[in-house]
Amino acid sequence: MATVHLRIGDLVWGKLGRYPPWPGKVVSPPKDLKKPRGKKCHFVKFFGTEDHAWIKVEQLKPYHPHKEEMIKINKGKRFQQAVDAVEDFLKKAKGKEQDLTDSDPEPSTLERLGAAPGSGFKWESSPVKDDPHFHHFLLSQSEKPASSMEPISKRLKIIEEDTGSTSIQAADSTAINGSITPTDKRIGFLGLGLMGSGIVSNLLKMGHVVTVWNRTAEKEGARLGRTPAEVVSMCDITFSCVSDPKAARDLVLGPSGVLQGIRPGKCYVEMSTVDPETITELSQVITSRGGRFLEAPVAGSQQLSNEGMLVILAAGDRTVYEDCSSCFQAMGKTSFFLGEAGNAARMMLILNMVQGSFMATIAEGLTLAQATGQSQQTFLDILCQGQMASTFVDQKCQNILQGNFKPDYYLKHIQKDLRLAISMGDMANHPTPMAAAANEVYKRAKALDQSDNDMSAVYRAYIH
Repeated sequence: MATVHLRIGDLVWGKLGRYPPWPGKVVSPPKDLKKPRGKKCHFVKFFGTEDHAWIKVEQLKPYHPHKEEMIKINKGKRFQQAVDAVEDFLKKAKGKEQDLTDSDPEPSTLERLGAAPGSGFKWESSPVKDDPHFHHFLLSQSEKPASSMEPISKRLKIIEEDTGSTSIQAADSTAINGSITPTDKRIGFLGLGLMGSGIVSNLLKMGHVVTVWNRTAEKEGARLGRTPAEVVSMCDITFSCVSDPKAARDLVLGPSGVLQGIRPGKCYVEMSTVDPETITELSQVITSRGGRFLEAPVAGSQQLSNEGMLVILAAGDRTVYEDCSSCFQAMGKTSFFLGEAGNAARMMLILNMVQGSFMATIAEGLTLAQATGQSQQTFLDILCQGQMASTFVDQKCQNILQGNFKPDYYLKHIQKDLRLAISMGDMANHPTPMAAAANEVYKRAKALDQSDNDMSAVYRAYIH
């Protein structure tokens, strides 16, 4: 087969994963998006989906010579809409090359989403009869990783059904990772905070159907769903990821809460880091209504959440854990099943107790180095060449030296976890003096208005 030479602006048929050839256009990739190593490929933006990805040259064919062939073998509605979009594009171009990225939504819509002009993300809006507030998300496929602080509205297309139905179907080019077969169960997700946004993005990227609700309407470009109860009632498995035990209880037990939507067979997965007593309470009330309960707190940060590299600690109903297999593969690098409900909460608190205490110790070392006339950068360089070297140490220390405390894991949350771990130690009659000392340092940092900064801002407790 002769090699096809393609240039920027050429119309093509591109094969994306296990999906049929799709019409697209060769475009220039974003400046910060590197070409995959060892691959001869072009960056293609597909018609009708707003998807874009690097495609190997052997998976590309010129558009016009193969048009009739492709139309004969592909009869889907979305495919026909994509072909129509190409024809509309050709008519509007009138012989002039026009980049697809120039055809953005109206500025007012982008501003409403908080997306930057030229981002290529689209809000397709039409009335939904039963519930004007629910929005369903389809991830725009790109190999460009989302930055840790990028709002979810810049990573997702927000689409409402024009049929009045609350169900959605994954876009034809979703789920390009052949190693994960998305479950056919309907997934709900409650909470789009630092961790939740990245988790939802990765669920969608791997082809899961997801309905979301967030208690803050304007947060991350998402509008408030009607109630958690309604999400649970319309989904097979509902995940929750909120800030603390009170928020977790309120979400389940409050007015129009999760408990109101639980029916026999419905699955509820609590991903928040809370105490084992809260987990036991939630498990009991969910199962009392015939529901199935799993706890699955995650070890990691916002960056790891965005990258789908979390570690999931699960406990409770083993069959729910198995039902969540594809979801856990999408959001994390590994998962552990730890037995009865409450065990994952205990393990998570121990892990965060160690991490929080370690961060406080590192901050103490940096400030002591400064106080004794030693170079903090040299201290870090030496530290990162020894047995304590880790990505965590390097990133957190560099953030401290640069004065960058943008939250990757909130300081107030690590202090909450230290407090809960100390309480757990008290109940087990086990001493936790190191955690208690670290907790006092974090409490001082909170008093200095560092609660909503990254946990590394504990450094500031030593310099004030």
